[in-house]
Amino acid sequence: MNPAGYPIQSVPLQGRNDGFPGQPGGHSVVQYTTVDITSEPPKDHIIWSLCCFVYLNPCCLGLAALIFSIKSRDRKVAGDMDGARHYGSTARCLNIWATVLNCIIVLIVIIIVTVITVSANQAFNYHTNYRYTDNNFRY
Repeated sequence: MNPAGYPIQSVPLQGRNDGFPGQPGGHSVVQYTTVDITSEPPKDHIIWSLCCFVYLNPCCLGLAALIFSIKSRDRKVAGDMDGARHYGSTARCLNIWATVLNCIIVLIVIIIVTVITVSANQAFNYHTNYRYTDNNFRY
């Protein structure tokens, strides 16, 4: 498994070159084996970007993430894995920020709705109890 352009070579080790092969002080042959490891293709995070774009999309981060995801996919199709990895990494960071901001906004809305509901309920109960417990209540 030698790549094209790299012939197999026998290279003697340092030391004396007389004696039996494989014995100390003798000829030794070193063979190189090249293993072609295909790395995992870079991720473009397109689905996550679409979700961030569709749901709430604070500060247009979802749109920016979607644009970088599409650029990453284009670079991957063109064969530029480093460019695809760079754009995919940027899309991932934008998606993380958009998701965190979405969660914070949802929590703030839940807290505000809860506070308003409790306040309205307390005000209603106060006025209802005041009305029926008043001694000067007139029909």
